[in-house]
Amino acid sequence: MAQDIKKKTATVSASAKSTPSATKAKSSVQHNLDFAFGRENYILLFVGLAFLLVGYLLMIGGGSEDPNVFNDKIFDFQRLTLSPILLIIGFVIEIFAIMKKPKN
Repeated sequence: MAQDIKKKTATVSASAKSTPSATKAKSSVQHNLDFAFGRENYILLFVGLAFLLVGYLLMIGGGSEDPNVFNDKIFDFQRLTLSPILLIIGFVIEIFAIMKKPKN
């Protein structure tokens, strides 16, 4: 099998020298780069990043301007329940987007 590949490579290089169109084909073959992620992977990555961004933004606030006064807003549903759930969902989406095999 390795010998067949060498023969094909030698044939392509010999034909590439003889015709200009083969030279263009050879150069386009060399510049064909395969990306690690497909379009769906990038979409999932951005969706996961959006979940993470919203989760972190929901954690902001709830503090008190006066350090001597305690503010109960830090213990509301948004900061203790909703935000961590969104963060976990975002991280799961990110892991899935990285591990998903792109379609070829």
